Amino acid sequence: MVVANFTQEQAVLNEVARQDRNRRAIRIWLACVLLALFGLVLVGGATRLTNSGLSITEWQPIHGAIPPLNAQEWQEEFDLYKRIPQFQQLNQDMTVDEFKGIFWWEWAHRLLARAMGVIFGLPLLFFVLTGRVERKLWLPLGGIFVLGGLQGAIGWWMVSSGLEARTDVSQYRLATHLVTACLIFAACMWFMRALAPHSNDPAPTRYSAKLAGLIAFMALFQIYLGALVAGLDAGLSYNTWPLMDGAVVPGGLFAQSPAWINFFENPKMVQYVHRLGAYALFTVVAINMIISLRAAAQTTHARRSVVLFVLVLIQAILGISTLLLQVPLHLALTHQAGALIVFGFAIANWRGFYGEYPHQTVIAVRD
Repeated sequence: MVVANFTQEQAVLNEVARQDRNRRAIRIWLACVLLALFGLVLVGGATRLTNSGLSITEWQPIHGAIPPLNAQEWQEEFDLYKRIPQFQQLNQDMTVDEFKGIFWWEWAHRLLARAMGVIFGLPLLFFVLTGRVERKLWLPLGGIFVLGGLQGAIGWWMVSSGLEARTDVSQYRLATHLVTACLIFAACMWFMRALAPHSNDPAPTRYSAKLAGLIAFMALFQIYLGALVAGLDAGLSYNTWPLMDGAVVPGGLFAQSPAWINFFENPKMVQYVHRLGAYALFTVVAINMIISLRAAAQTTHARRSVVLFVLVLIQAILGISTLLLQVPLHLALTHQAGALIVFGFAIANWRGFYGEYPHQTVIAVRD
């Protein structure tokens, strides 16, 4: 009987070790996905900042992966671009060589987006078919894959808004596209963190997990506001800080009617709300750090609160610098990268309060 129990216990330990190895492999895969998503968002930001997003006027998910290969094909692509308002109203003097400069940004963005389907889909299929993914993760991970496919359609929906009547894309659709990318990023971070070992440190307070969730939501909302700023080119005006247009509360915030539309279409109001969102996030993160250090200074949760505060502080400095220098490309992209890093860490910090997913029960030991 002792030998039988020992054999069963060893089998359980072996199964747990196997699951740990599988979880480590899945975490490595999700880390690679996160890195690719990070690059995709940055290239998308560069595409927007260089006004390159409308350079490819057709949605060809398969054939579109091949760029023009000769002078004739470049001219054909350029002729398609000439049909849209952006060229007709803003870029009438553009040459084919200048067109190539904006084309490559948009092509690279679409190529990376296509690659994400392979980077995510093929390993997921392999892990499922070989039994390396626990059943409770099939639906969530499959849902991320479906959301990624939907994101491609959202991207074209965004581009199409600038092909007929506008010279740029709709800020509403741009914000939707970016937020969806961030939700995919957050889901990958959440599950990667859930499959990782956690410390046994208790939460500093009974409200710490809820506060961490609030911080993650605020970081996402701030990214949404940043997308509206980018969509309206609102960062190119009112380039002073801490005052805006010479005042703490500038005039003209409700210049448009109805009043609510100013929050989405008035560049002055959009930039002002983005500033207020930054102040609010900074304040909440600082309060979270102070509470965590006072309640449980030696815990992992408290140390994470300090890291989060430092990241938000750096991001605030980047944001102010980007504004004062009138949105230079390299600094604006660094600011966007910082936003994604803050958001990703906020998600990981939030998930850290819930512990590692329990191992899937496969073998039950009986006396």
